[in-house]
Amino acid sequence: MTAPMLTVEAALEHVLSAFHPLEPERIPILEALDRVLAEDVRAGEDIPPHANSSMDGYAMLAADTSGASIDHPAHLRIIGEIAAGYVPDAAVAPGTTMRIMTGAPIPPGVDAAATAAATAEAIAVVKVEDTETDGEWVNIHTEVSPGNYIRPAGEDVRQGELVLPKGTLVRSQEIGMLATLGHKEALVHRRPHVAILATGDEVVEIGQPLMPGKIRNANSYSNAAQVLKQGGVPLLLGIARDSVEDLTAKIRAGLEQDVDLFLTSGGVSVGDFDLVKDVLAAEGDIAFWRVRMKPGKPLAFGRIGGVPVLGLPGNPVSVMVSFEVFVRPAIWKMLGRTDLARPTLQATLMNEIAHKDERRHYVRVRVTERDGEIRAHLTGGQGSGILSSMVKANALAIIPEDWERAPAGSQVQVVMLD
Repeated sequence: MTAPMLTVEAALEHVLSAFHPLEPERIPILEALDRVLAEDVRAGEDIPPHANSSMDGYAMLAADTSGASIDHPAHLRIIGEIAAGYVPDAAVAPGTTMRIMTGAPIPPGVDAAATAAATAEAIAVVKVEDTETDGEWVNIHTEVSPGNYIRPAGEDVRQGELVLPKGTLVRSQEIGMLATLGHKEALVHRRPHVAILATGDEVVEIGQPLMPGKIRNANSYSNAAQVLKQGGVPLLLGIARDSVEDLTAKIRAGLEQDVDLFLTSGGVSVGDFDLVKDVLAAEGDIAFWRVRMKPGKPLAFGRIGGVPVLGLPGNPVSVMVSFEVFVRPAIWKMLGRTDLARPTLQATLMNEIAHKDERRHYVRVRVTERDGEIRAHLTGGQGSGILSSMVKANALAIIPEDWERAPAGSQVQVVMLD
């Protein structure tokens, strides 16, 4: 089977076109962390619901502090105290004040003639540090303006305001806002279920003895961890042996478990026992199986029974890099996210990459900062089987297709993994 080698962009476009945000579910807000809202959230009331004090101190008519100083304090009679969570039972009139705690509602006031309600803007709070208590009286040592240290009703959000739009990624602060608005639950897109199948006669489960010619099934577990970290639910299907019959049977069994995406590792190159692309073509359809990237050139994509299938390479670094480039954005799209690309940084490459083919290279690097410069250090050998290079890395440096080499000191884009 021959096939053109697609650019990363063309391959990613093929992959993402097969996915859409999954149906919503309503869950407790703590379970919504790192999920995506499937509906707009509006404020049902002003937050805060009433004007309140931002300081411990005294509330009075601001006019009563006119000209006040340490040498010539305003002398006001204390007529009560307001704690947070309680409604004031009196109004402040000229010459009077009320002790007030942080978060407590602002008391009403009456005008200088004590015949009508004063506007809320006429009230002020003086922090306790600027006062001196003398029995039932308090000396105010500073002049303040109306509204001093008062948080007005609706200062945070107004009733009816769109606070959290549909498509918002729920972080800790969004959970706090949902709680503030009185929401015990949130409507979010459900998590995708991802089947994971390793292939190859050489692969054994991690609890088995490592006999000559065998390797442990690291790929399934690294992929499962990646699925979990990106918000999906992994379903480990074990190992398929190098036969069309066993591979077909295990893929069919996985598809019966109502998965949203099927991942395999290994079996997508050009050897006699690289069977994934052949089974994919026989059981469904195949869109492509070669991408102009390193590591990760052999990568098959298609559908079986309407379920997207990504056949990842077999080498452990190739598997993880291919997941980052293609699978992570697909999971994010199913979760309802629209920002499918990770942030990138411009960094100085600290080690030379002397030889390079015409593929885009994803180089494992450790990004650091020194004297304001972002630096990218190679994490050892860059072979696709050197998993320790991924362990030491916190980013991937992107070396473009048209570069023949990347000298030390080159400016490169890096994709942060952590």
